[in-house]
Amino acid sequence: MPTRAGQPFPSESPTLGSTPGMAPSALPPDPPAGEMAAEPGDQPLLLSSEQLAVFNRRRDDEGWAQLIGHLTLLGLGAALWITPTALIPAASPPLLLVVKLVGVLLLGWALAFGFCAMHECGHRTAFASRSINDTVAWWMGVLSFYNADFYRRYHQWHHRFTHQIGLDPELEDAPPSTLPAYLLELSGLPWWHGKIQGHWRALRGDFAGAPYIPPEATAAVTRSVRLQFAVYAAVLLVSIPLGRPLLLFDWLLPLAVGQPLLRFVLLAEHGGCSTSADGLRNTRTTLTLAPLRWLMWNMPFHTEHHLYPSLPFHALPQAHDQLAPQLVHCSPGYLAVHRGFLGNLAALAL
Repeated sequence: MPTRAGQPFPSESPTLGSTPGMAPSALPPDPPAGEMAAEPGDQPLLLSSEQLAVFNRRRDDEGWAQLIGHLTLLGLGAALWITPTALIPAASPPLLLVVKLVGVLLLGWALAFGFCAMHECGHRTAFASRSINDTVAWWMGVLSFYNADFYRRYHQWHHRFTHQIGLDPELEDAPPSTLPAYLLELSGLPWWHGKIQGHWRALRGDFAGAPYIPPEATAAVTRSVRLQFAVYAAVLLVSIPLGRPLLLFDWLLPLAVGQPLLRFVLLAEHGGCSTSADGLRNTRTTLTLAPLRWLMWNMPFHTEHHLYPSLPFHALPQAHDQLAPQLVHCSPGYLAVHRGFLGNLAALAL
């Protein structure tokens, strides 16, 4: 029989994840008094229960293949950026420069789009094992400068209140509606500012203004963020005897290089869409090149993901085949989406 979309997170995950070795935290609190989240019954009939039974199957082979591929890209980029002469000993200086530029791009994209790996594992859909999902999410968050334990709670509210003004935490910062604001957004600078501020507050255990982090979860999330920064401190200490500022040259710099492409694709997910609770209208699917879909863990099928968050990344293309006729926003590429934005930036305003 047909099944309604809208379940925020997989049914087998009644608690949110925690740092490896820590106890799981409690679910996020209910919405503010007088406000109601979209319920599963609010969405139209789209996929049958038989289809969902097939699509919802977790496959460790798919998860490991995707993760190993992502880390291989990261390793290749790091090798080209850090030790190009070891790979091409006889290369001329101009060729070495080109190799290093390619390396920093690949490394930067692998680091920045580690966010997509963290996101998928945050839903606990990449692997059959909850502990593997949580562990991979945490470490990919370290690489991409997110904290997986904070993000999982934040993101659950995003799914619960997708693109709804005053409820969706992704709308705490207004989307760009002028050309200078649009260019600033794509630069990644507002993201860096927000991340530094957010991490600093989390390190102090200050979650004021973050209703998705309830009081009973603040200690666990604070420990998680502090452990993450302990990892950064350890890398900093290791870099001293090596005589190379690893955090700056081999992590922060490449990550900054990779951010503009990530900002470019993320802006398309909900930008210019409805602010209603209708999952078919408040999210956009973007049909893009296979390499970018791979790097994003199939997140360009974003409407499909929001309608059925329990679907693992490898099932989203098949879900798209079934759902495509119902989609309100399905764009033929990110360039097409951004051409539309630039033609009417005011439409991005809330």
